[in-house]
Amino acid sequence: MPHQSALQLVLSGDPALFAIVRLSLHVSLSAVVLAALIGIPLGAWIALTRFPGRQGVIVLLNALMGLPPVVVGLAVYLALSRSGPLGAFGLLFTPGAMIIAQTVLVTPIIAALTRQTVEDLWLEYHDELTAMNLGPIGRVVALIWDARFSLVTALLAGFGRAAAEVGAIIIVGGNIEGFTRTMTTAIALETSKGDLPLAVGLGLVLISIVIAVNALAWSVRRAGERLAG
Repeated sequence: MPHQSALQLVLSGDPALFAIVRLSLHVSLSAVVLAALIGIPLGAWIALTRFPGRQGVIVLLNALMGLPPVVVGLAVYLALSRSGPLGAFGLLFTPGAMIIAQTVLVTPIIAALTRQTVEDLWLEYHDELTAMNLGPIGRVVALIWDARFSLVTALLAGFGRAAAEVGAIIIVGGNIEGFTRTMTTAIALETSKGDLPLAVGLGLVLISIVIAVNALAWSVRRAGERLAG
């Protein structure tokens, strides 16, 4: 990538920059979708189920929201390396490995926020759902649906974590130009090279993307709330 400001690269339609942006969005959004498919049902199940050690699980889940990214990156690296249990899939230093690492980081955030949201709704609608004689799965589905607009906040929190991630994806992705280089890893690289104007510019582009995604999600949420009455 030539030594220009990120604004110049954007205005000129630089293909290398847009490839980095596309990869960043692909990895982060894919990780959020996977984390939501795991974390939302898991969080709702914990909220509605009473079992021995439940409080310990909740404490652990909340603690996992602060997982150190480099530790996650190391764990995923070991799992995907040739001698690791998933080494046969050849995912190390690919976007797939980056998605896995970000999914591990984002899932506890979505699960913990979902648990709190669903548990609050369960306390509010306990009598109604009990009278409807819904089974455990029915209760989970009903409360997730009722909380769908509130859960947008959990998804946005997960996206923010994924979009800002550096350490884990450098370890498992390798920051390979044109293949696994994302916005955050490019910023780290340009900073280490001393190209601060480009690093700052890339940072502004990243912030703009995060704001745009949040604004879009908020607009969709508000529209959905109006349609739902």
